[in-house]
Amino acid sequence: MFVIESFIDELAAAAKQDPVEYRRALLRKSPRAQRVLDVATKAAGWGKPLPEGWGRGVSVLYSGWDSYLSEVAEVEVSKAGEIRVHRIVCAVDCGTVVNPDTVKAQMEGGIIFGISGALWGEVTIEKGRVQQSNFHDVRTLRINEAPAIEVHLVRNFEKPGGIGEPGTALTAPAFCRSSSS
Repeated sequence: MFVIESFIDELAAAAKQDPVEYRRALLRKSPRAQRVLDVATKAAGWGKPLPEGWGRGVSVLYSGWDSYLSEVAEVEVSKAGEIRVHRIVCAVDCGTVVNPDTVKAQMEGGIIFGISGALWGEVTIEKGRVQQSNFHDVRTLRINEAPAIEVHLVRNFEKPGGIGEPGTALTAPAFCRSSSS
């Protein structure tokens, strides 16, 4: 996921195209994927100016469980090089939603886990042994560092799809490729 979405951003940059419009063209034959992209980017205000040092990034995912997702991340990089994710807007089409609160909670938790993993997820090995034994050995996003998270559910009558891990997989590509353009 990370490699694919990063490569798409590089292709868009090489083509001197907006990353959202580039993706829309690639997704012509996937209306559900285009829809989540459109919902997320519209809700996030894609194209509107951001403060200096801030950028926006986008990602799109089709999960093997017949679900489509898109995220837009608003990220600040301080002059000291510190990264702060201020906002994530996520659009989800997982078909007929049985419990909307569960889907939203899955996305929120996955986004927090995705940010934590991208910023601090490291496994170190010393003398052939993993040094981390559990979460107490791994830095995670603290509550005061958590971004504002918006989850928009795309309603339709498709069969119910799966949800859970996609929120995590979608997050790092959205905020790691953020740019001010």
